[in-house]
Amino acid sequence: MAEKANQAEVEATNAPTVEAPVVSEAKANPEKFLANFNWHNYQEGIDEVDEKQLQEFEKLVAENFVDTLNDEVVEGTVVHISDRDAIIDINAKSEGVISLNEFRYNPNLAVGDKVEVLIDVREDATGQLVLSHRKARVIKAWDRVIKANETGEIVNGFVKCRTKGGMIVDVFGIEAFLPGSQIDVKPIRDYDQYVNKTMEFKVVKINHEFKNVVVSHKALIEADIEVQKKEIIGQLEKGQVLEGVVKNITSYGVFIDLGGVDGLIHITDLSWSRINHPNEIVELDQKLNVVILDFDENKSRIQLGLKQLSKHPWEALADTVAVGDKVKGKVVVIADYGAFIEVADGVEGLIHVSEMSWSTHLRSAQDFVNVGDEVEAVILTLDREDRKMSLGIKQLTSDPWTDITTKYPLGSKHTGIVRNFTNFGVFVELEEGIDGLIYISDLSWTKKIKHPSEFCAAGDKLEVIVLELDVEGRKLSLGHKQTTVNPWDAYETDFALETVHTGEISEIVDKGATVEFNEDIVAFIPTRHLEKEDGSKLKKGDSAEFKIIEFNKEFKRVVASHTAIFKAEEIANVKAAAKKIEAQAAEAKPTLGDANEALQALKDKMDGKAAKKTKK
Repeated sequence: MAEKANQAEVEATNAPTVEAPVVSEAKANPEKFLANFNWHNYQEGIDEVDEKQLQEFEKLVAENFVDTLNDEVVEGTVVHISDRDAIIDINAKSEGVISLNEFRYNPNLAVGDKVEVLIDVREDATGQLVLSHRKARVIKAWDRVIKANETGEIVNGFVKCRTKGGMIVDVFGIEAFLPGSQIDVKPIRDYDQYVNKTMEFKVVKINHEFKNVVVSHKALIEADIEVQKKEIIGQLEKGQVLEGVVKNITSYGVFIDLGGVDGLIHITDLSWSRINHPNEIVELDQKLNVVILDFDENKSRIQLGLKQLSKHPWEALADTVAVGDKVKGKVVVIADYGAFIEVADGVEGLIHVSEMSWSTHLRSAQDFVNVGDEVEAVILTLDREDRKMSLGIKQLTSDPWTDITTKYPLGSKHTGIVRNFTNFGVFVELEEGIDGLIYISDLSWTKKIKHPSEFCAAGDKLEVIVLELDVEGRKLSLGHKQTTVNPWDAYETDFALETVHTGEISEIVDKGATVEFNEDIVAFIPTRHLEKEDGSKLKKGDSAEFKIIEFNKEFKRVVASHTAIFKAEEIANVKAAAKKIEAQAAEAKPTLGDANEALQALKDKMDGKAAKKTKK
């Protein structure tokens, strides 16, 4: 029927128009025309609208359409979502389009969701309504953040990126700071795993002056953890076995998360064997069973153990292992007093430094072994109760002192190596296990040595003579100077008393001077023996003749005198003159008085000469 009515209307429209004579209504019925004339339309240009209809229209507009003023925040409904945009209906004459990038914080956005938008532009060049969700969030965000901080409300935030010390989180359009310590209750090693994720947070701090916001994810889970922690702590007992996760590894131990409660496994409780670092045994985030060893009164410090879950290695040590057996093991620790050898997992024995060599002269354990060396040893003692074992290396070889008298008889000559020094001598090794001592006085015939290091160095080879041998005390006395002839035996003749030698004053010393006759003989000249014949004294660099007035081979002491040279000549002259006079007197047989006069004259002559020297 509707189609037929439309067809008739079209035909009537297309029918030829028949013009009829126009008769003006005003002319035909002037009174009626004036009475029905629309004066409002004539004056305003539009028909007058009934007040009731106008109110109904305004009501409908208010209910169904928004006033699209610029910079106004209104609520809209998501009516469609494409790959890139969301279509929002705000009950305006057209719908708005917003990029999905503005909804990154809410990946679960769906059709029908209510969202706040800002009317940015009522119509762009294409007549499109331009909306912004991001700007709307910023306008409302600060009030929401303050409210969330006051009420403790949980808010959603989008983790945008990493920053120094934490993360940047989009909360209501505001960039908030999430400290690294507030991400989780356990340490975070990979911050990037949280980027581009939406998480729940609590607003924990606001700086109104600088508009800074700090949020925390950790605060949300701490409450639940605290409940779990109280439950776990209430059930703790020594010897209890629990499952935990490796939370942190340090040089001294491993922290285990027992489900909100942390416990520490000390490095010594990780393994029965010695380890250098806990990461040799465990890894981060590894799950393992641990046993509770101890805890304090508040149960806030919990000591855990891992090795206690396995049998002690000493209990697994075979019963056949006994004293005298040879064992092999690895050097795990070296101390000054010895080395610890691991002969089986968790079973160690100590080789004392005295059991490393037959030598009675003790050295450091580092001289014999290094950490990691594989060594063979003999079990010397074994205490299964106290779990102690002592080992020896030197027992693998025969004792060199058993035939010492055959190898090193008294007076025999050998070559040894200087090992170390003492203030009184040098220790020389003739062979492994055979050390001898050269006293400082037996190093040189001629040199005066204050310390042995002046004569030789460690590692030097020295020829020695066996001087003494104590088999029971395992002591060997050696001499080096005895390998050569004592030059002082010859000097005893060459520099005998009254012998005269020519030398040069080398040094002026306290109470005298020194003269070097050769590389061994350094003679001392007392001050009063430096006087020359003319009464002056010798100075440094002066050459003169000296007479030996003292020689001591034992103490290597030589004393000489220059003055004794010319005084001896005078005495000799006096003696010669006296003999001549006596001879003449004997021939002439002079009287006793004559002889006395002659002697007196000679004496006066000598006294006059002495007086003349004094005047000079």
